[in-house]
Amino acid sequence: IDEATMKLFEEIVSIERQTSREKGEFSLFALFLREESPDKWDLIVSAPWIEADKEGSLRYLASLVQSRLTPSGLLSLSKIVLIDVDNPALEAVQNTVAVEHGKVEVRDSNYFGLPIKQAYIITSKRRVKV
Repeated sequence: IDEATMKLFEEIVSIERQTSREKGEFSLFALFLREESPDKWDLIVSAPWIEADKEGSLRYLASLVQSRLTPSGLLSLSKIVLIDVDNPALEAVQNTVAVEHGKVEVRDSNYFGLPIKQAYIITSKRRVKV
């Protein structure tokens, strides 16, 4: 992992921690590097609190990312992808990786129907259904 990616990752981890304190826990918070998108990371997020106001949640996350990342960090981020908490593919990720506020690296996988060259999963946590 190069220094720029490490710096990006550290900021993303701190954004995840701050957001879970302010807004609530995540079901998934990860950086995905798609095979067809070299050097451009997708920020993949899923959380129950996002469902209530997707547009507002996306604006909130985007403004945090813009205020915290360096210009080169911003350039290496392709997009923020919101995943519904009831998306069946989310469970596949959670079955593979269980972590909260950590760092699990996954290589050469297929998530959400996309070939993923590399992923850093910060939080992947199943919600207990009530």
